[in-house]
Amino acid sequence: MSGPNVPLIAVVGPTGSGKSSLALALAEAQGAEIVSVDSMQFYSGMEIGTAAPSVADCARIPHHFVGFLEPDEEITAGTYQGMARARLALLEEEGLPAVAVGGSGMYVSALIDGIFDGPGEDPAIRARLQAEARRLGNEHLLERVREVDPEYAQRITSSNDLVRIVRALEVYELTGRPYSELHREHRARTPSLPCLQFALDYPDRQDLYDRINRRVLQMIDGGWVEEVQQLLDRGYGPHLERLKALGFREIAAHLRGEKSLDEAIVAAQLHHRRYAKRQLTWFRADPRIHWVPAGPGTTTESQLAVIQAHVAEQHDTDPKPKTSLHRFLSGTNGHHRNGHG
Repeated sequence: MSGPNVPLIAVVGPTGSGKSSLALALAEAQGAEIVSVDSMQFYSGMEIGTAAPSVADCARIPHHFVGFLEPDEEITAGTYQGMARARLALLEEEGLPAVAVGGSGMYVSALIDGIFDGPGEDPAIRARLQAEARRLGNEHLLERVREVDPEYAQRITSSNDLVRIVRALEVYELTGRPYSELHREHRARTPSLPCLQFALDYPDRQDLYDRINRRVLQMIDGGWVEEVQQLLDRGYGPHLERLKALGFREIAAHLRGEKSLDEAIVAAQLHHRRYAKRQLTWFRADPRIHWVPAGPGTTTESQLAVIQAHVAEQHDTDPKPKTSLHRFLSGTNGHHRNGHG
């Protein structure tokens, strides 16, 4: 299903849509390996709550950038871009196609279009902004981002994303210019990665929401409460950004006796649905994405057929061999072996 004209296929879209299952089937059809573009699945010890690929899935198809960081480690989209592009170049050297899969819009953008990390970090500015967030709340800082950089603020899907909020304000203080403006200038100088992107399209949004609600229940049945307890036992408290992610905050509140389990489940389902809505807004704005029918009456086989048709159309439209992915990525900083999960 791949060829010299389509060095990378990406399956993107909202949480709970079934993109991971489709990517697995697609990777098997291609003889490909999977590159994760899900920023929460980068972290170990959170596999249940992030719906990370199972041990069986990873045995079936090699996955990269899954569970390769500790919960308190940070990674920027720019750092991920360098590592992931180096991995793709290495896979092509080995004659292996790749399927990228994930719903973290900023990281998808970093991988495909490149991203600008901006100036170096300033510990004093960060410490001051983080203290301000603790004193006045994340929403207060997010409102400041909306004032100085409304374009970038739209990319911040939650006030819980303090890392991006602080970084946006830090860059503005260091440069006097919006982060989005610097990023746009960088993208004008950086070519996009040759890629075909696909997302699953649910004509009835309620079908997607029902899938999300069921998946949260499956996570609970699969041991999500116990997983969060283990994170708390390891010293990862409520202050950790990862434990403010979808559902983890609610489960932790239940474990502290602040919510019943039923209340935590309902809140987690709501937050997942709202996140899916924000993801849809992000990905709908990209006209390059091909939307593959999903929902009742569709099958993985029918979805693969749609993707195959688009790949064939791409080849027929531009049959001339393109520059290899390895040569396209020759500017990456070496071949990183880490990130293989």
